[in-house]
Amino acid sequence: MPTKHEKVSLSKSTVALILGSLLGDGSLKIQPKYENARYAFRHSVKQKDYFFWKVAMLKEISSTKSNWLQKPDGFSKVNAKLRYQSLALPSLTDIYELTHKGKRFVVRRKWLNSMDELSIAVWWLDDGSLIANARKGVICTDGFSKETVELLSRYLKVVWGISSSVGPVTKPSADGSERQYYRIWIRSTDELKKLLLIVAPHVKIESMLYKVLILYKDPILQQRWISEIASLTGFSVDTLASIVEQRKASLKAFQKKI
Repeated sequence: MPTKHEKVSLSKSTVALILGSLLGDGSLKIQPKYENARYAFRHSVKQKDYFFWKVAMLKEISSTKSNWLQKPDGFSKVNAKLRYQSLALPSLTDIYELTHKGKRFVVRRKWLNSMDELSIAVWWLDDGSLIANARKGVICTDGFSKETVELLSRYLKVVWGISSSVGPVTKPSADGSERQYYRIWIRSTDELKKLLLIVAPHVKIESMLYKVLILYKDPILQQRWISEIASLTGFSVDTLASIVEQRKASLKAFQKKI
């Protein structure tokens, strides 16, 4: 394990995970009195399997005290959170300087071009959702400006061949007023499939499989998608079929009319 002053090149997978998660639930910060950056993220205890999958991928920047249970707070007064914080390392400072302007996180093509399939997978698993009866998708980019979200949408098209659009959502603020945010919308099932085929090989946690399972009313199309995802993830067809049926049972569009 490197010390906080030792300059060690990070593995490709660690860098990829960090870059993807900076667009989602992760952050890099240089804390007061520290020379180097730390990487941190947290998830609800409901996502503990996903949380510990990430932790297992980050052993080279972790200590024995890098993760702990955090009591419910203002963001979630019901569910406790699992929190991870890495060692403070020069190699993380390099990524901090690449992705920040001063102390402000800035999305730029300069570092987006360093992302790979794992980065895209982590971004989607962090902040992506299937919508419209699991036939379309949305990536929640609420923390970014409209210009940044448009940059991310262009990046998906130019680098990954995935067409998307940028559209607003309105949410209430703490003071009772409404605030507008911008999200990336994938409004075509064909474009969604392009994204999920990139993500699926990196889904190693059963509880996250629902994020790559498009739902079809046509049983033949459904079976084809289940078989394709099974071949990419390594999970059995039976496991995937069971998740599909559970998801369909919760959606009115798939419930049989009596």
